[in-house]
Amino acid sequence: MIFRQLFDAASSTYTYMLGDEASREAVLIDPVFEQHGRDAALLRELKLQLVVTMDTHCHADHVSGAWLMREAFGSRVAMSGAYGATNVDRPLAHGDVVRFGAQRLEVRATPGHTAGCLSFVTSDRRMVFTGDSLMVRAAGRTDFQQGDAGQLFRSIREQLFTLPDDCALYPGHDYAGRTSSTIGEERAFNPRIGGEAREEDFVGYMRNLALPHPKQLAVAVPANLRAGQPEGGHAPVVVAWGPVVTTYGGVPQVMPDWVAANRAAVHVLDVRSAGEFDGELGHLEAAQLVPLDELRTRVAEVPKDKPVVVVCQTGKRSALATAILEKAGYRAANVAGGMVAWRELSLPS
Repeated sequence: MIFRQLFDAASSTYTYMLGDEASREAVLIDPVFEQHGRDAALLRELKLQLVVTMDTHCHADHVSGAWLMREAFGSRVAMSGAYGATNVDRPLAHGDVVRFGAQRLEVRATPGHTAGCLSFVTSDRRMVFTGDSLMVRAAGRTDFQQGDAGQLFRSIREQLFTLPDDCALYPGHDYAGRTSSTIGEERAFNPRIGGEAREEDFVGYMRNLALPHPKQLAVAVPANLRAGQPEGGHAPVVVAWGPVVTTYGGVPQVMPDWVAANRAAVHVLDVRSAGEFDGELGHLEAAQLVPLDELRTRVAEVPKDKPVVVVCQTGKRSALATAILEKAGYRAANVAGGMVAWRELSLPS
């Protein structure tokens, strides 16, 4: 199985991408709205077909990216039916199974942090995605959204601590850089519910956390009851001037054939050396030559009246040049594959 753990630093949220190697079908657990471009790029680069996005619960600290993923890939949106949220294609309940290719995830109801919290267990019981129910040496707060400390205690003991000791636990958040744990570790060492802790101990601990409410609470909860759909129902336009796609490595780029068809609408910047500019690959007509090692000191020479598309031999140096231009306030994108791809496509100079 293909597995990636992704992180949103602003909310300390983990997103999980799981894919079936044979069919290339994939699921995404707890996507973050602001990380849509990153997650979409990874799906494209790994050639995965997203079939379902799954939220472990109605989040209070970030807006879900589920609706955006459905708009982009046609994937189904799944979350607990307990919330009665809109834009949910598959309301989930305890005992349901979510399939992607030959893989499947078992749905376990683990309420307590909120009334609709779910955990997802792989069919071999080697991995569990616990959202905010059980975290690494912690447990999700229970002081709002119908939270109930006693109910969370029972959820963890009955639904999570019954999994094998070596079952890897992947939480919805961590605020100290811890990426995962195991059920055995948490059963033994979790300071809130591990060891010989009784329900009274856990409830007393949770009722006295005295945590401030999440900063995004008033925005996130209503949005997540729409599966992350923005008010007005329209996806935000990230780049308006062209079909710019940001790679998983964070490089905004456009395809050579689009540049060829829209030359008048963009400014072409070539960042190769002068020898390469006039060499075997040639250069594009009216392209401005500023070698990469001179760009930082000569950036003011690049006009700003049009978006800038940056080209080099294979798209590597121009990727760095694009970042330099963006930092300087330019609308810029890398030409994917550079002049090598341009010539392979037999595009006009």
